Amino acid sequence: MKLKGKVAIVTGAGRGIGRGIALRLAQDGADVVVNDINSETVNKVVKEIEALGRKALAIVADVSIGAAVYAMVEQAVAEFGKLDIMVANAGIAQVKQAIEITEEDWDRIFAVNTKGIFLCDQAAAKQMIKQKNGKIINCASIAGHSGFSLLSSYSATKFAVVGFTQALAKELGPYGINVNAYCPGIVGTDMWDLIDEKMGIITGLPKGETLKKYTELITLGRVETPEDVACLVSYLASADADYMTGQAINICGGIIMS
Repeated sequence: MKLKGKVAIVTGAGRGIGRGIALRLAQDGADVVVNDINSETVNKVVKEIEALGRKALAIVADVSIGAAVYAMVEQAVAEFGKLDIMVANAGIAQVKQAIEITEEDWDRIFAVNTKGIFLCDQAAAKQMIKQKNGKIINCASIAGHSGFSLLSSYSATKFAVVGFTQALAKELGPYGINVNAYCPGIVGTDMWDLIDEKMGIITGLPKGETLKKYTELITLGRVETPEDVACLVSYLASADADYMTGQAINICGGIIMS
């Protein structure tokens, strides 16, 4: 119960990595605000958290809309009295050749993956500065350390997240606020199902072959799970990581080693 008494917001928590993080933080003792754009999945995760004996609040909001993000943070503080942990996890993927990406494609993925993190971090920071403590944890990717073919726009957003995380850490350090990012690799979620399908269309590979091909890059020899990612986020959210800030940590089974 290393997070007992803490209050966390996890965005994109209705499924996949976000759900895994929300449940892990609850298991560690935190009360959790569960955010996503799908009310059905959000409410399901809230019930799972409550079954663990923790409090949970469902908030349906689009993280790319500033007013919605600020309202979410205000509602969380009104409900729980404070905000200790912001996990800006919400994100989308785009699988296209760079020469085929439209302006609309580019704007949409940056709106969610980069602007969304900026808005969540900014809203959380304003509350945490008042408290003079807090943990901001951003979702980056190994694609934010090394560009991936057919994922150029996605890679660009994640490089931006890494840079923003480092800069924000320097600004918020004097207030006792830690800012870090986690960089997953190939996680077995429906996002990778979508990537597999779309890459298959472009490359001509049969369904399942893209994931198989990428899995061969994993030193540990298995696809990552949301729970693997959640272990790292749990650490970054805890007092054990009080002296860590400005880091973008790879958790990828050894695809990238630097």
